[in-house]
Parts: sequence; structure tokens; C-alpha cells
Amino acid sequence: MDAVATTVLPSLQAMPYATPAAVGGLFFSVFVMKQFINNRKKTHAKLPHVPEVPGWPVIGNLLQLKEKKPHKTFMNWADTYGPIYSIRTGASTVIVLNSTDVAKEAMVTRYSSISTRKLSKALTVLTQNKCMVATSDYDEFHKMVKRHLLTNVLGANAQRRHRHHRDTLVENISTLFHSHAKKNPQRAVNFREIFESELFGLAMKEALGTDVESIYVDELGITLSRDEIVHALVHDPMEGAIDVDWRDFFPYFKWIPNKRWEAKIQQMHYRRQAVMNALIKQEKQRIASGKEVNCYLDYLLSESTLTEQQISMLIWETIIETADTTMVTTEWAIYELARNPNYQDALYRQIKNVCGSEKIKEEHLSQIPYLNAVFHETIRKYSPAPVIPLRFAHEDTEIGGYIVPAGSEIAVNIYGCNMDKKRWVNPEEWNPERFLNGKFDAMDLHKTMAFGAGKRACAGALQASLIASTSIGRLVQEFEWSLKDGEEENVDIVGLTTRKLHPLHTIIKARRQ
Repeated sequence: MDAVATTVLPSLQAMPYATPAAVGGLFFSVFVMKQFINNRKKTHAKLPHVPEVPGWPVIGNLLQLKEKKPHKTFMNWADTYGPIYSIRTGASTVIVLNSTDVAKEAMVTRYSSISTRKLSKALTVLTQNKCMVATSDYDEFHKMVKRHLLTNVLGANAQRRHRHHRDTLVENISTLFHSHAKKNPQRAVNFREIFESELFGLAMKEALGTDVESIYVDELGITLSRDEIVHALVHDPMEGAIDVDWRDFFPYFKWIPNKRWEAKIQQMHYRRQAVMNALIKQEKQRIASGKEVNCYLDYLLSESTLTEQQISMLIWETIIETADTTMVTTEWAIYELARNPNYQDALYRQIKNVCGSEKIKEEHLSQIPYLNAVFHETIRKYSPAPVIPLRFAHEDTEIGGYIVPAGSEIAVNIYGCNMDKKRWVNPEEWNPERFLNGKFDAMDLHKTMAFGAGKRACAGALQASLIASTSIGRLVQEFEWSLKDGEEENVDIVGLTTRKLHPLHTIIKARRQ
């Protein structure tokens, strides 16, 4: 007798009024369940195996991925092997998905079979073993902390409460760019230097309630400047997250030490945690003095179910994701608008028609489809996360008409989905007008795969759209943008990300208002 019947029968024997019909119904349900499982296994057995990219013995396809830009290599392989294929990375088999159809099937239809995260050793350390919303398994912890995140930071109501922070950011960057244009009209401005600093300030206010210029860190015994805080919380962990330990690919050799790599990652983690401890300590003193503000820390401290480690990681997650991903999108958008004056002029004219002499605000966004198109075309071509963290198939499943065996890792190549020639005309070109053909709703935040799909769709989509779109609109409304000499070819990116390797430098000229 199977396990289901064995478990349920004792409780039925204890029920003196259990009817034969009830017992019969139970056994019928068990029979149907067994038949469903057996039929599913038979169906899987008949499915073809995923096409395999040829590789070397033992190491598989690792040598072909040595340049740390796997999203581009994955896309090139899709031309030969199709939108779904398998590769070997040492001891692991990775199923790579390169089209919107198969990616959505995995993220939505087959989600229950691949809802577990597979993290590298670096990410395991830096996320303190999945203590973040983005990297946790889909379980009760994930549901709880995502609910917290939406309630206090990223949901529609939370965005209304944090509106003043976004308005302040836009005003500040406008003021700083005007100051540069007035004092140094012929000199290129470092776009990232201004925008990233203000974006970090917004992230700090939403997360901790206060922006800081410096802080004394007890565990380090030194006072860190604002730039040093940004490096400790954003730049260094981003670098560490893409740093590869060869033992990730050969787990049977995990007993062999890799001390230099381990020391580097642990130092990043220790420094990051020390800074977070100092920041949280400072804000706890504020709370103890009776001063409360609307921020994520105050909210999480009221939740008795979370440990101090979990609170620290969740606060840090909002800082790094706000301060990096939105910056990547906005910087590339300004680059493309400066490189394409016709698109820039078209956007300016529409803003002028809608806003007149009034400064653009979030209320105007739904009336400016060209600005919405600029945002979505930018995240299509420059998705901040080209490949999402690996998922793990904990049971046999089906994706794209192929069997995906249990134990496989799943890599969703967002970059490949958004550069798919079967879905997008000339995908390598940046052309915002592709989103103005009536196929997309004006406020649809999931026009591309950049925000994912299904239960794990990016919770920060609304905030990213509001910050980036309003900032881009205001900057085009008030300035003419052009690239300095040599900047057009400056398109190298950092490793596994789409972050520009070198900050954007542009020439700006204030428009006549």
C-alpha cells in the first residue's frame, strides 16, 4: 500500500461514523493521484533530451565561458542549438533558456519544480546563505520578507509615502547639472558621479531613515567617508558577487583550499557587515531617543520574527539594489539619447507638449509614451541582471518540449530573451520607437523580461520605473546632451553585469526655458 493510504487510514479507523463511500472516495483519490504520477513519468520518458553544447571531458564548456560575459556566449549558442540547450560546467549540468517563451514557461508554469536557488560560494557568503529576498528559496521566509519589502518600501502605497525622497533626488541632480553647465560649459560632466551619489542617498533614506556623509565603524576602528561607505556596501560586494571560485564547478574537490579567494570574499563580507552594524547602531540610537521615521529599518525592528542578521541583510539588499540597478539603466539611457539626437529631440518635444513650462513630475509619466518607451528599450538592451541567479530542478520537469532531469541547474538568460531576433526587429539597435506601435500598454512594467515573470517577478519594477523615467525626463527637459569625443565607443561592461566599465562623460547645454 502506498504512503498516502498508510498515513490516512489510521485516522479513518478512529472515526466511528466514517462511511464506506468516504473510504471509497479516499482510495479513488489515491488511485487517481498514482495514475497522474505514473502518466507524468511516462510522458517525461517519451520527451527528447535537451540539446547539448559540445564541450571538453571533465571541464565541459568552462573554457568557452572564460571571458565572464556568459550572457553573450549563451545568446550566440542559441543560434545553433535553439532557445533551450544544456552545457556542462565541471560537474554540473546547466539548462540555458534564451527565449521569452521558454523563460516564462520555466518561471510560471514549471515554477514549483525549479523554485530553489543555486548560489555560488561567493553569493552564499555575501548573502549570508540566502538571507535576501532576491536569492532566497521560495519558501515561507521568502514570502514573509517579500511581503515586508512591498509593505514598507516597494509596493504602490509605500511608493506614495516615499514620494518626497524621489522628488528630492530629481531636484538635487537638476541643481548639480545646472551648476556644472554654468561653471564648466565646455567640460564633460561625469554623469555617474552625480547621479549615483544622489541615488545612494535616496536608498539610505528609504532603508535607514537617514543619509550619511561619514560614519565611525567600531569593528574597523576608523571613520569612513561617504565614498568609502558606497564602496563597502555597493561596489565591493558587486565585484565579489561575480568573482568565481573554481570549486563551484568541481564540488568533489571542495576540500582543497582556495585561501586567497576565500580571504578576499570574507574581507568584503566582514567590511560590509561592519559598516551595516555601525549604520544600524546609529539609527537604533535615534529610535531610542524617541525619533521615529518612515523607513525600512524601523519597520523591520518592529517584526519580532526576524533575527539581527536577517534585518541587516534585508536593509543592505534595498541599498545595493536601489543604488546599482537603477543607476545602470539611467546611465545607459542618457548615453543612448546623447548618441541619438533625433530620439532625444523627439522625447523633448513630447515632454514640452505635455508639460509646457511646468517641470516634469511623476503624474506626467502616463501622458508621455515616448519616455516610457525610452525606459523599456533601455532595460531591454541593457538589462541590469543579464542572467538571473541559477535555479535548481528538484524534480524531473518539462520545459520547451524537453525533459529537464532533476538535479539540473537552470540559467535564464534575460539578455538572450531581450535580444531574440525572432521577437525583436534588429535587437542590437537601441530604438525606443519599437515600443510605440500599439502592442504595449503605456504603464506595463513587464514589456521585456528584464523584471522577470511569475511569483519572483522583480518587486522593484515600479520604483525603478518612477526614478529612472522621471530623472531621464527632467534631464532631457532641461539639457541638451551630447557625447564627448571617444565616448561613443566606450561601451565595455563589468563582468557578468551590464554596468558600464567606465563612467559616462557627456557635454551638457542648458535649454532655454
